[in-house]
Amino acid sequence: MIFAVAPFLFSYHDKEYVFKNLGVIKKFIIVLRLLIKRVTMEKIVRFGVSIEPDLLEKFDQISKTKGYSNRSEAIRDMIRERLVLEHVKNPTADVIGTLTMVYDHHAGPLTDRLLEIQHDHYQEILTTTHIHIDHNTCLEVLVLQGKMQDIQKLADTIKALKGIKHGELVITQRTI
Repeated sequence: MIFAVAPFLFSYHDKEYVFKNLGVIKKFIIVLRLLIKRVTMEKIVRFGVSIEPDLLEKFDQISKTKGYSNRSEAIRDMIRERLVLEHVKNPTADVIGTLTMVYDHHAGPLTDRLLEIQHDHYQEILTTTHIHIDHNTCLEVLVLQGKMQDIQKLADTIKALKGIKHGELVITQRTI
């Protein structure tokens, strides 16, 4: 076992040295913690929010239900979600996401049509996953990237095919 303390490395056998110099080591750890806290705090901005008590109570209930450990993380996630919603309103925005669909692979030429569409859109489709739910029903997930308008059009085209029982497009920004 090796201990990393200050600029020195100590093996387990040097524990007497460590205990003799415990004061120095504790001071080093305190300074290290302060430096870490300072770096972390420089990346976080604190601000106050005025809010009605009943609205705060509802927010806290939702936050607790979703498993947030504190209000700050819940608020950050809400802000991120809103930023993504605003981003994807732009038809030329670069996006990434998934199209999940459930379909009957015996419905006419659906399988052939899906393959044709996927080959026509190889630049937008990064990968696919295909699962057999039962003898007739498949679940397929397409991972997509590109301009919002192109991804939306592709998803709408696929969801409109005869035999698609359900389709859901989930889009996000590449970087948040």
